[in-house]
Amino acid sequence: MFRTTAVATFLTKRWQKAVISTVLLILLAATGLVLWAGSQIASPSRRPLLDYHREFLSNPAAHGFIIERFTASDGTPCLVCTPDPSGTLGERGTKIRQQLTARGLALKPAGRILGTLVLVHGRKGRKEDYLPIAERLCASGFRCVIPDMPAHGDHPATIATYGVREAGLPARVLYETAKHFTFDPQPAGLLGMSMGGSVSVHAVDLPDAPWKALAVISSFDSFPKVIEGQASRYIGTTLGPIWAGGTDLVYHWKSGIHLADIQPAKHAASIRIPTLIAHGANDRVAAIDRGKFLYDSLPATTPKKWIEIPAAGHDNALITAYPIYADIAEWMLRNVAEK
Repeated sequence: MFRTTAVATFLTKRWQKAVISTVLLILLAATGLVLWAGSQIASPSRRPLLDYHREFLSNPAAHGFIIERFTASDGTPCLVCTPDPSGTLGERGTKIRQQLTARGLALKPAGRILGTLVLVHGRKGRKEDYLPIAERLCASGFRCVIPDMPAHGDHPATIATYGVREAGLPARVLYETAKHFTFDPQPAGLLGMSMGGSVSVHAVDLPDAPWKALAVISSFDSFPKVIEGQASRYIGTTLGPIWAGGTDLVYHWKSGIHLADIQPAKHAASIRIPTLIAHGANDRVAAIDRGKFLYDSLPATTPKKWIEIPAAGHDNALITAYPIYADIAEWMLRNVAEK
């Protein structure tokens, strides 16, 4: 009897130790995941140059534009893409001009510059990612200025705040490149995707902002809602908000601001310029509701357009069969170039 009891006690203790060890491992893993997530939101892993980036940079004439480099006074690296004055077009430029003509737009000759667009990339992006976009918009009649955002690409800063501290960056690079390359900074439009959309909405709400029109792709109304949505999708609606709260603590430790400080909808409520907002129907990073809430935050009197991109997720919103580039170019032509 004594031996049986001793064995049972021994097994119970081993079981308890196993449970405690398992719980500790789960807590350790959860803590590690929270630390990783908060750090990645503040300082995403920087992507290197890819082969297609190098092809654009080495042979811009094949794409119908000239590429020049510029570094702003705050250290922001930029690419300035200017339509080839000879009117030469690349494949993408030829296609978008055909699409725009089919829509009834009377285009100026290729190579003519009608205004300047600043293009703001998304999280984990870099300025070179937008060279295919610039090819299309240059063919439509715009000069394109593409900066690296803080904590991305070659930017020397290490923390991203999704517009809270970057709001003045788009106008700064517009004015400084205009002075350096001797062109008129007006008229100008702003385009941002995902994180870049949040930055752009913040930028447009600044006093004396120079923008005539805005286009926002795959962005959001509230960053905490995006984080909670992602967390809940992976670990459930009960634990998701807890994980998101831990992520916020890490992000605040890294950046000095809270995720709750990143609320593009509050800035959208003050926007008066024509604003196009497009979102992928199948976006699993920032659900389409987030984009629709951002759109609904715009004043009723603001000229605005909502586009749901069929069958598009988050990262492929610009590369489906839907002609989103023609929508963007037409919006800018009608609201920037014609002003």
